[in-house]
Amino acid sequence: DHGKTSLLDYIRNSRVTKGEAGGITQHIGAYSVEHKGGRITFLDTPGHAIFSEMRSRGAGVTDIVVLVVAADDGIMPQTEEALKHAQAAGVEIVVAINKTDLPAANIDRVKSQLQERDLTPEDWGGTTICVPVSAHSGEGIEDLLDMMALQAEVLELKANPKAVPRAVVIESRLEQGRGATATVIMETGTLKPGMPFICGPFSGKVKSLINDRGETVKEAGPAMPVELIGFSEVPHVGDEVVGMKSDRDAKKLSAERLEERRRDKLEAPKRARLEDIFSDLQDTTQKKRLKVLLKCDVQGSVQAISTALGEITSDKIDLDIISSGAGPISENDVLLASASDAVVLGFQTKLESSAVKVAKREGVQVKIYSIVYELIDQVREAMVGMLDTLTREKVIGHAEVRQVFKSKKGKAAGCVVIDGKIDREAHARVLRDRQVVYDGELGTLRRFQDDVKEVKMGVECGIRLGNYNDYEEGDIIECYQLEKLKQDL
Repeated sequence: DHGKTSLLDYIRNSRVTKGEAGGITQHIGAYSVEHKGGRITFLDTPGHAIFSEMRSRGAGVTDIVVLVVAADDGIMPQTEEALKHAQAAGVEIVVAINKTDLPAANIDRVKSQLQERDLTPEDWGGTTICVPVSAHSGEGIEDLLDMMALQAEVLELKANPKAVPRAVVIESRLEQGRGATATVIMETGTLKPGMPFICGPFSGKVKSLINDRGETVKEAGPAMPVELIGFSEVPHVGDEVVGMKSDRDAKKLSAERLEERRRDKLEAPKRARLEDIFSDLQDTTQKKRLKVLLKCDVQGSVQAISTALGEITSDKIDLDIISSGAGPISENDVLLASASDAVVLGFQTKLESSAVKVAKREGVQVKIYSIVYELIDQVREAMVGMLDTLTREKVIGHAEVRQVFKSKKGKAAGCVVIDGKIDREAHARVLRDRQVVYDGELGTLRRFQDDVKEVKMGVECGIRLGNYNDYEEGDIIECYQLEKLKQDL
């Protein structure tokens, strides 16, 4: 929570944070702002830890990375991760030291942390531009934009608007009434409505271009983020959109790529399903499985959450994502989950009305989340819950038999508690020469003639264990409790 999105909100005078559940950016958003006659496009990547892959893609299509560090918190683990992505992409880094208006702000400490990570600030004799800013008051925002514009000039960032149109898919989704759509950022050339294109193995034609303000535009030039409508299939995040001269060329190339894809699938080794069944029957130590069907509102979240779920490892349970995709949870999704005995997890998506009845009829559990870390935590808890409960002994005290007494009910042991305590509700065992000769529950625990609940160290007491009568002087009575524990993954 370094105020990254709040900073961008101030720059573009909008309130993105208010529309984000949990106050975190959970999708990549692309926004353009005018600054002194020029245009700067911001790619807002999520800060949450599991969105590493999305942040990595963001660094790959940007020219300048603005690393936001809170002046009061300093560099945190997620900042480190974002820094690694930026350094791996080889892009220019500008540091925005945010929250400088807070009393706990310590700019010098942040600069010292940056220097330790080979980002020596300019005023400390290095080359890294550091700009103190405040998303709350707006202090330093103009300086930050000026520095970015200056860096763009120094780096001579240019693109040809007349070249072959090329764009990168930043986010993709399936929308009702619109079909497959994607947020793309133009790299070179200019896209216009009616223009055919190829993206991955699929061809398409630009039906509409919508800018970050929700306005339909007639063209999209270099560095402009737009929502592109006209895909025949939902594209993968990171795929390149390339403009084609004609529909025929686009469809021909699409057919060639699809054929190559089909051939690769046929040549891939198939699993011997019967052998798997036989091995399952023979293997009595088979691990338990938690099967999950994952649906998210956009493809980027699908990839990020799938990666995060895959990192929940266990020697006792396998997590199996049987299917994943972007869009609402449909009737077919529920039927697939029913056939596979899976749980349906949704992230910022909805359950279609036709699927509600099917889920109830088939007894399929559907859980929808709006905050990503709640989804991850609940899956982890579910995996723990599937494991059998472990029973663990907790020794709470020992008593030494000093004398054996006879009574109408049998023998009793006159003891002294030598450590811990003896609890009336606990279990006990008799140890003789360190060997267990009896194990059971406490029958009687007395102090003189009174029944008591517990006796502490150094105190004498009388003990009778169930129907055991073979006490000997010098025996040790060990008192213990049984704890029920959930197994760790």
